[in-house]
Amino acid sequence: MCELSKSFGGPRPRRVLDHVSLDLAQGEYVAIMGESGRGKSTLLNLVAGLDAADAGSVTLDGVALAGLDDDALTRLRREKLGFVFQAFHVLPYLSVAENVALPLHLLRVASALAEARVAAMLEAVGLGDRGTSLPRELSGGELQRVAIARALVHRPRLLLADEPTGNLDAESAASVLALLRSSLDASGAAGILVTHSRAAADTADRVLILGPSGLRPA
Repeated sequence: MCELSKSFGGPRPRRVLDHVSLDLAQGEYVAIMGESGRGKSTLLNLVAGLDAADAGSVTLDGVALAGLDDDALTRLRREKLGFVFQAFHVLPYLSVAENVALPLHLLRVASALAEARVAAMLEAVGLGDRGTSLPRELSGGELQRVAIARALVHRPRLLLADEPTGNLDAESAASVLALLRSSLDASGAAGILVTHSRAAADTADRVLILGPSGLRPA
């Protein structure tokens, strides 16, 4: 991402991001911290193409997002991106395995291959015996493990994690952070973690602070 700027509001817009730049190498894991309202989640939305910048550019895997229409952006997100959120966003009426399989179904991966990938991913996150369980039968930490498995099962190039431990107790948070780190290392995906927690940020390769003057090393 290069020189990203974004404002919100009507006649007197509020500038949330002002010429923010970041280069992320393949396989690199970066944590972004900053005060509430500083634009961390907005930055993730711009990187994902869920919102458009007022100025600047985002390039993912050699593709400039600004040159894509809505259909192409949707395909890029399905193929190249994985998402982990604070609120888990698992579907309550689907089993654990069915939740994890969703990205593969959207990409029309053959059923046999999808089942094998889901089984392997659930083993990797320590839920190999919970595939048939429903979300209501899982703890918060286990639900976040499901979310991580779902985010990585289609082998994305970039994972975006927005406060992924915000709803977890300290022990579950530490376990999920360790799993997130090991999963990224195993998959080779790059990652951007947005967090208020310094302990969470310290699991990344680099920690950056988002402030009025953009991103700076912590």
